[in-house]
Amino acid sequence: MEGGAAQYNPRTVEEVLKDFTGRRAGMIKALTTDVEDFYQQCDPEKENLCLYGYPSEQWEVNLPAEEVPPELPEPALGINFARDGMQEKEWLALVAVHSDAWLLSVSFYFGARFGFDRADRKRLFNMMNDLPTIYEVVTGVAKKKVKDKSTVSNHSSNKSKSNSKAGKYSKPQVKDEDDGFDEEEEDEHGDTLCGACGENYASDEFWIFCDMCERWFHGNCVKITPAKAEHIKQYKCPSCSNKRICP
Repeated sequence: MEGGAAQYNPRTVEEVLKDFTGRRAGMIKALTTDVEDFYQQCDPEKENLCLYGYPSEQWEVNLPAEEVPPELPEPALGINFARDGMQEKEWLALVAVHSDAWLLSVSFYFGARFGFDRADRKRLFNMMNDLPTIYEVVTGVAKKKVKDKSTVSNHSSNKSKSNSKAGKYSKPQVKDEDDGFDEEEEDEHGDTLCGACGENYASDEFWIFCDMCERWFHGNCVKITPAKAEHIKQYKCPSCSNKRICP
């Protein structure tokens, strides 16, 4: 377990939010871009294992804390035992749900410990609630919500053909004098979320579209550059590339 985890005690709403987003990013990484490594570490033959996320945006699969009561609330115990008894997609979704619950418990533990009042607790929750849950990122629900709200997927495929080889390697450009996109499109594209980190689209960032799960990803999150994308005929994100069929 990360040595500095127990000594790190955020005391303000902003510090707790930073702690929350760091731990969340680490756990999303475990369940998306690092899913192959995470899957292997969750060996059902081992003892009860937990998935920990840290403020440094790192993750770790480890045994639960030995001290009773623990310094911080503990994540779901024994996630490895269900691994081979479920479809991988369903198992990852289950781990994601428990991870969301753990993140909230840690954040409100800090709030209670350092005397957040009602207004502080409400402000903290609202800021956390602005981000999609780990479950929404892992299962693609966040992306589906955007899809229901607009026709981003189909629309962007048509609009971006002039800017990329297959019309799926860069996000549609927002309003420009030459291409005539409107402000409403900018708002819609701004709601699109990265399938790896869960953050919103920004017009100055390179994105790539997964042909399998139909999610958008920051190029940096999946280690794909615009130059490399030009040579990819059909892109599969790390999660889709590592999918295996369970017996």
